[in-house]
Amino acid sequence: MDFSLRSDPGTYALILKSETYASMQVGRLGELELRPGYYIYIGSAFGSGGVKARVERHWQVGKRKHWHIDYLREHVTPIKAWISYEADHLEHLWAQTLYDTSEFSPIQGFGCSDCKCFSHLFHTSTNPDFDSFAHAGGSRVQAWES
Repeated sequence: MDFSLRSDPGTYALILKSETYASMQVGRLGELELRPGYYIYIGSAFGSGGVKARVERHWQVGKRKHWHIDYLREHVTPIKAWISYEADHLEHLWAQTLYDTSEFSPIQGFGCSDCKCFSHLFHTSTNPDFDSFAHAGGSRVQAWES
């Protein structure tokens, strides 16, 4: 179900599509080898502007690069976001859930320089299933497409 983004705080998963192989430098993280398929990036937006501001920023290209996702975003196309407006910070739970799922390959160190997670970016060759994610994530999640 589509809905409008809100400026409330929350947690999000960006679903991004890659059509090609590419190699890129990602800030201090180093070299990232991009491959065709889908990437899921897990993030949170508990600051000013909330989920709406953060997701809309991630949809843009050509912006100043601040986060790891800004480097990746130059090479992939965002197709949807899965969002929870719950007060709990769910990004670590969601990242662990994807890490524990054999369908997803984690990209070590991506998007998690400020926490102890192995990764906040995961690759899969197939379009990720919202219902499976929402069930495994243990929270109320909504799907959004631009």
